Amino acid sequence: MSPTPTPGQTVGPFFHYALPYAGGAELVPQTRADAIRLHGRVYDGAGDPVPDALVEIWQTGPDGAVPQVAGSLRRDGYTFTGFGRAETDRTGHYQFTTLRPGGATPYFAVAVFARGLLDRLLTRAYLPGAAPTHLASLEAVPDDRGFVFDIRLQGEGETVFLSYAQD
Repeated sequence: MSPTPTPGQTVGPFFHYALPYAGGAELVPQTRADAIRLHGRVYDGAGDPVPDALVEIWQTGPDGAVPQVAGSLRRDGYTFTGFGRAETDRTGHYQFTTLRPGGATPYFAVAVFARGLLDRLLTRAYLPGAAPTHLASLEAVPDDRGFVFDIRLQGEGETVFLSYAQD
């Protein structure tokens, strides 16, 4: 007998009690010379900020390699693991302190958890000039300390979300 797939369950609003952890949004210390900031806001379909979303990122290191080290859930202050998790505040804002991803097409892989979603949403935040032409809306915008990437869950200007086929 083969297992039957079951539907996902609504993600929130309870994940704020279990998923965030100390240092989750600081992939590197803010004082590190090559640290950058990736930040933005999560908006719902009406254009209102989502104050209780959770955003995760995965990324390569500056050398373009995927980090193969443990420690994402217990930060030691210097080991770069390429994974982070940040909550949104009451204005829908999230923020990571990280390193600029490297490689031929540098990007941050992004997952969004929010109330009412049956599963996480997956997207990418490409560095300027790296997004495929037809996905220009996924390009992060440079600011004084890094990059801004706003996430619109639906409606006008909706972020392009990716499907992920699991084997």
